[in-house]
Amino acid sequence: MTSISPDAGRVWRAARAPVFIAVVVLLAAIVLMLTRPGGTHGNLEPGSAEPGGSQALARLLAAQGVHVVTVRTFEDAGSALSPGATLLVTDPSLLQPTRLAALRSRAASTVLVGARQETLDAVLPGVSVATAPDVSVRSPGCTVAPAVAAGSAVIGGIGYTAHQGVRSCYDGTLLQIGDTTLLGGGAPMTNERLATEGDAALSMRLLGRNDTLVWYLPSPADAAAGAGPRSFFDLVPRPWLFGAVEVAVAAVLFALSRARRLGPVVAEPLPVVVRAAETVEGRARLYRRSGSPGHAADILRQATIDRLRPALGLGAGAEPAAVVESVASRCGRGTTDVGALLYGPAPRDDASLVRLADELDRLEREVR
Repeated sequence: MTSISPDAGRVWRAARAPVFIAVVVLLAAIVLMLTRPGGTHGNLEPGSAEPGGSQALARLLAAQGVHVVTVRTFEDAGSALSPGATLLVTDPSLLQPTRLAALRSRAASTVLVGARQETLDAVLPGVSVATAPDVSVRSPGCTVAPAVAAGSAVIGGIGYTAHQGVRSCYDGTLLQIGDTTLLGGGAPMTNERLATEGDAALSMRLLGRNDTLVWYLPSPADAAAGAGPRSFFDLVPRPWLFGAVEVAVAAVLFALSRARRLGPVVAEPLPVVVRAAETVEGRARLYRRSGSPGHAADILRQATIDRLRPALGLGAGAEPAAVVESVASRCGRGTTDVGALLYGPAPRDDASLVRLADELDRLEREVR
């Protein structure tokens, strides 16, 4: 009898192809990282030439005499700000609302890209996040000077609503309250969209109103600063957490796909024919070597009783007293002799075991 459960060799043969693919993907990622050209990267990065970067806009502003100062920490932003500067915050959700309010109070004008409700509650009470419109061509629909001058623009992201008197443009994706402008998304500022419709005009009029533009790209460290004790997961960037969850789900699915249930035991023909007597003699030698005649006697007695029950009309659960009574009445022996033979004490040596075996054979023949 052989089990069909997979051994180490079968498991390796089944898993080597996925392992090889994973190693190739990992090596390719390392090579791409090592051969990646220098420079800054990322969305709305003023030094990035990628489609989501903003290098083109930064150069256009510099050509118009605007001094663009790129900062990545709250301290640097506070040092670079002056009363006559414009502040651009590319991700306000990574900044504590109190710190954002402090920076906003020092700037001549502020542009917040993709501000969330928790930020608005602390910085601009009364403004609410509405539906999230898709990025598409939209008409201004308002009288805000930058929007009117730019005309239609490719814009979307987050929509905003506010009380009456607040100027809303582009279906709520641009909202201006005093010297603060809320922009639902950074699409008009990217290299990919800058030359589309009036995105360049809109971005330059929003960010080029003053001689200095402080381009603030907050980091997760800014979110942790000043917020008290934070857990490890609060410090890990959200894309990393999402990636870890995806990898875990993929690993579980892969394990389920490769898992094999243990099948039934398969009967295989023996390579040679083994006589039953050899098996009996082998077990007898083992019992003799272990020096346990009592255990062998129990097996002989139980085998005899199991063979006698059907002949006596008794079930498998028959009590010893019923078995003894039935055997005694069938063969004419006394119940005391039958009970001692079937349920008596264990023999003390091999000779006693041989005599017991002979007596059990004789009793079985008498019953039958």
